[in-house]
Amino acid sequence: MPQLDFSLWPPQLIWLAITFTALYFIMARVALPRIAGVIEHRRDRIANDLDRAQEFRDKSEQARADYETALKEARGQAHSIAQETRDRLASLTERQHAMSEAALANKIEEAEASIAATKAQVLSRLDEIAVETAGQVVESLIGKAAKAAQIKKAVSEAITAQGGGAAND
Repeated sequence: MPQLDFSLWPPQLIWLAITFTALYFIMARVALPRIAGVIEHRRDRIANDLDRAQEFRDKSEQARADYETALKEARGQAHSIAQETRDRLASLTERQHAMSEAALANKIEEAEASIAATKAQVLSRLDEIAVETAGQVVESLIGKAAKAAQIKKAVSEAITAQGGGAAND
């Protein structure tokens, strides 16, 4: 093989120089610019993707902040509505309680008046009832009716001795 014949080495050096020069120019003019273009294109695309990702991140952060603001406002409104409802219910309950108390107070006054009237009626008839009862007791004990004047006098003395009867409420 002539390529491996080292006795003719000067032409091999010339061909080596020609081949390396040709390879250098092909690489420098064709392959390396294409590779540099591809690398530059990838670098631009990566930078563009990173910029878009940052934009999306900023938008999502803004949307999150808007959401939190809206949520905070909604909570505030819900709290104020709940407080307003509690106040309204408390006012209504208080008003109904006052009305119930007034109605109960009126019923109590009516009952007290009725009791006082009944008590006055009973106390006014107490002497009369005592006289009738004493007359019946005397009649059942002795078998004979006693005089009304004597029974009335005895009942009056007994009531006076105990503290006044109808006059003592």
